[in-house]
Amino acid sequence: MSIKRSRLILGALSVMMVPAVPAVAHHSFAMFDNTKTIIVSGKVKEFQFTNPHAWLLVTDSKGAVWSFEFGGGPSALIRAGINKSSLVAGEAVTVTAQPLRDGRNGGNLMLIKKSNGVELSPRLGPPRAAK
Repeated sequence: MSIKRSRLILGALSVMMVPAVPAVAHHSFAMFDNTKTIIVSGKVKEFQFTNPHAWLLVTDSKGAVWSFEFGGGPSALIRAGINKSSLVAGEAVTVTAQPLRDGRNGGNLMLIKKSNGVELSPRLGPPRAAK
């Protein structure tokens, strides 16, 4: 194969790879204010055990829905002892999170305390029993 043809093929492959780069890039957590924490109590509306990040939707006592993003997907949550049946719709929880900077109802989930006292966290390892 000639050098000219090799360069052409290499150039074409490089151009084809450019759109794939954003697809594998991880998004930023800059939307969350990591200097603050909020605590929200309510009932689980939905637990989305999905990739690339899991989500917990909680309805507070005023009927407002809060969206909390886990820092990882199912594989990270399983390592922390959290599985798709760990949080059930209607279950009472208290969530500690870093709030969204724009003031919307939501945040970066740090800790969930269930009504039975069990604490779940994607950061702290296996669930901890009530204290």
